[in-house]
Amino acid sequence: MARWQILLSEFDIVYVNQKAMKGSAIADFLASRALEDYEPLNFNFPNKDLMYVAIAEGDMPENHSWKLNFDGASNAVGNGVGAVLISPNGDHYPFTCKLDFDCTNNMAEYEACIIGIRAAIDREIKVLEVYGDSALVIYQLKGEWETRDSNLISYRKLILELIEKFNDITFHYLLRDENKMADALATLASMVKVNEQEDMKPIQMSICEAPAHCCNVDEEEERDDHPWYHDILQYVKSRAYLEKATENDKRILKRLASDYVLDGEVLYKKRKDQVLLRCVDAVEAKKILEEVHDGACGTHANDIC
Repeated sequence: MARWQILLSEFDIVYVNQKAMKGSAIADFLASRALEDYEPLNFNFPNKDLMYVAIAEGDMPENHSWKLNFDGASNAVGNGVGAVLISPNGDHYPFTCKLDFDCTNNMAEYEACIIGIRAAIDREIKVLEVYGDSALVIYQLKGEWETRDSNLISYRKLILELIEKFNDITFHYLLRDENKMADALATLASMVKVNEQEDMKPIQMSICEAPAHCCNVDEEEERDDHPWYHDILQYVKSRAYLEKATENDKRILKRLASDYVLDGEVLYKKRKDQVLLRCVDAVEAKKILEEVHDGACGTHANDIC
């Protein structure tokens, strides 16, 4: 190092050793360029026992009316209630509860109505239309029928207190056939045995547009060197059946083929919304899945996964 200093002195250049970079330099740099509206982050999260985070409803005018369908079930197996909140956009929010105490069918109806109204209050709904298939409960709440049963007087009084939190709430009677979803929830709750120590996950309902065996594309179906849609393709192309096809097989094939269209040599399945889905065999389907997976879940930039 001394040798370099001597050589540099010939050109009036003074070498200065670099000082160590202090850790506070970065903090000082950021502090000197702080934004005027900057607010420090608060890392103290008070709700440490929070178990669930949901997406809140978008800003919706208070004058938009929500709908509530409710129903109660009381039978030899048990008692249960079901309620469904329907938003102005048509989104359904189901609620169900098993009643672990003896009650009449009318009491179960009131319980179902209360659980639905309380759910609406929790969502800060201000305009609500309540529908139920119990004429007794609906007309008692509307004040058109007198409430004589001592067990129901307390229920009616509670609901009258709850409805004060709404700007507008109306009660409507509808037939049981028009209240199927709430009825199904109540029946399910009454018949299922629920243990306090057991956790029951939410039920998810999907839609299957075709029989399960039609989607069973595996290696066994490819052993004859024909894709799963070979019979449908032959029928759509030339109205040809298999040699050993029975009358029942022909009827099934004809019915299935009605949902398929042929474009050149490519077969498409036509959905109800007129969207065409290309038919692929097991090998091509596997290749497509691999390409999609590589594109969506492949290695990200800078080797960060």
